Parts: sequence; C-alpha cells; structure tokens
Amino acid sequence: MRKKLQDYLAPILLRTCEFPLLCQGEQPEFDALAAGVTEVLNSQFVMTAPLRGIERYEKIFELTAQNTATLDERRFTVLSEMNAQLPYTVRSLRRMLTALCGEDGYSLEIDNDSYELLVRVPVQERNKLQAVRDMLCAVVPANMVCLVVAHLMREAQAVTRLAAAGTKAKHYGEHEVML
Repeated sequence: MRKKLQDYLAPILLRTCEFPLLCQGEQPEFDALAAGVTEVLNSQFVMTAPLRGIERYEKIFELTAQNTATLDERRFTVLSEMNAQLPYTVRSLRRMLTALCGEDGYSLEIDNDSYELLVRVPVQERNKLQAVRDMLCAVVPANMVCLVVAHLMREAQAVTRLAAAGTKAKHYGEHEVML
C-alpha cells in the first residue's frame, strides 16, 4: 500500500500508545488487500494479466500451456483463442492473423484452384507457429489444405502441412517437411 494507515489518523491519536501499534499490526493486512485488488484489476484484461490470471484464462478455454512457454507466449495463446471466431471472408481471416502476428508478422496466400492456403511467419515469430496452426485448424474449411511456413533462412523453410482428414476442421493431420 502506498500510504501508511498512520497517515489517516489525526495527529492527536498518534500520541497515544494503542493507535500506532494497532496501525503497525494492521498494515500488512491492508498491503495484502491492496496487492490482491491490483491483481484482480490487472487480471480482467489479458494484456495486463499476471501469471495467475493467464492460468485462469487457460482453464476457462481448456488450454494446456507448454512447459517452455513464457508468460507472453501463454498470453498470445489465450488471445488467439479469444479471437477464434469463424471467418467467412479473407478479410476477416487477415484481421485474425493481424491480431495474432501483427501487421507485418505474416503473409497470406490463397490458391483457390488447388484449395491451398499458405501462411508465412518469420523465424523471429516461430513461437507463434503453434497458435497460428491451431487457429487455422479451427477456422479454415475442411476442404482446404493449410501450409504454415516459418522462414528459417532464405534458402530453407520449415513447412507444416495441415491436410483435411475428415469433414470437420478439427480433424487435421500434421506433417513437417524441410524444403
């Protein structure tokens, strides 16, 4: 707490023996209360939520965090789950990818003739690949093949193919290929 309880008392009360001791004993309780209120307020928004708040969001959305995931990566996964509403246009899919990866954090190509969707993510954003992959599995129609590419170098790229294996978008098989 920024302000001591003694600062709220009249100066005449501070001259007694009981009130300063009472304030000194209660100060830790008020400090803990202030810290709890701050944590609750910060947990209302994903971008300011502490670890405990992100764990709560993961429980709500039934997400499992990777052991090596940082707080920002876990926050990113929660945000991607919150933004996962089915896009019915390319514009709304681009909006979702922009929310996940940033304006310049991806490139999107769609080949309507072969029913392929290609998303390229820079190697600096490789930690976002799984979240992009999961989002595409949830929102892209089952008759489209999704390619999620991470730029490793100019010559080499890691490609993940998501091929439809059923009628629902959740039934995708994954194969990683080095080109």
